[in-house]
Amino acid sequence: MSTALSSPSTSRSPKGALASATAVLRRLFLQLGVLPFMLLGALLVFTCLSDQFLTSQNLVNLLRQSVYLILVSMGQMLALVTGGFDLSVGTVMAITSVVSALAMNALAASWPDALWLAVLGGCLVGVAAGLVVGLINGVGVAFIGVSPFIMTLGVQSIGFGLALFLTGGVPVSGLPAAFSDLFGFGTVLGIPIPIAVTAACVLGVLIVMARLPLGTHLLAVGGNAKAAALSGIETRRVLMLAYLLCSGLSAISGLLLTARVETGEANLGGTVALESIAACVIAGVSLRGGSGRVPSVVLGAIFIGVVQNGMNLASVGSYLQMVVLGALLIVAVVADQLRHRLSASGRL
Repeated sequence: MSTALSSPSTSRSPKGALASATAVLRRLFLQLGVLPFMLLGALLVFTCLSDQFLTSQNLVNLLRQSVYLILVSMGQMLALVTGGFDLSVGTVMAITSVVSALAMNALAASWPDALWLAVLGGCLVGVAAGLVVGLINGVGVAFIGVSPFIMTLGVQSIGFGLALFLTGGVPVSGLPAAFSDLFGFGTVLGIPIPIAVTAACVLGVLIVMARLPLGTHLLAVGGNAKAAALSGIETRRVLMLAYLLCSGLSAISGLLLTARVETGEANLGGTVALESIAACVIAGVSLRGGSGRVPSVVLGAIFIGVVQNGMNLASVGSYLQMVVLGALLIVAVVADQLRHRLSASGRL
């Protein structure tokens, strides 16, 4: 008799454990988003595919390769939290690369005994050129009322065409060696300069979003622009600053990548718009605006770097890598929609 009574509870136990595990996974998904699950899956897959993936040398190389996307993704996040996005981040990188290289060479020819001034001047001119792109985007979106998609898409086309026109489609070479030695391969206290610069930028954006009124205003505009305006927030100024900061971070990324490749490239950042949006969405930044966390975006960009690095080690072709990246973006958007619906319904 006791055996007959205990068998139902025994049969129900696995079901109860499964239900409990499902509830825990659902809570984690609602709180953290899809990123931890995708990152864990990528680590497991690429560890199985390549013995070189988890080596210290490869992990350091992975971090060095990810800093450029981290910078652009943080800028993209600032645009996304306002309810828009920026498709011209790759153009900003290309314009910065070409203009800084041309200016650097011209200044180095004029001041052969002051190469550091030539490097500094070229960097400033390149970043300024990138900020002009952000200014144009900001004016179009904030003051004229053009859709962010149309505005940034048009600026992207114009910018890439201008970069190709300035170079004639030929990379700008012959940059001062001091530029690449410092910003491409230099170190400070044993830390590579690109990683140090990126860490400083991450800290700056984190302070803006967590401590300064601008961060609150960005989230408020993305959450409800009309309510933000009625509460006294200058929504047009906030949008302008969002696109300026986005372009500024992209310009810094373009400058560091130019130092890395040691040439001014008109096709620099050709796929970075898709990659940065994917990194943000995977990190839980809502496409509707009003939400986004800097640490998650950094991890999202690192995840994209993990996928690209792992596929390179697994000898996956570049064309197929584009397919995988597009698929990841779709999965992230679907997961974002599902998370939003579960949160709205209050289901745990």
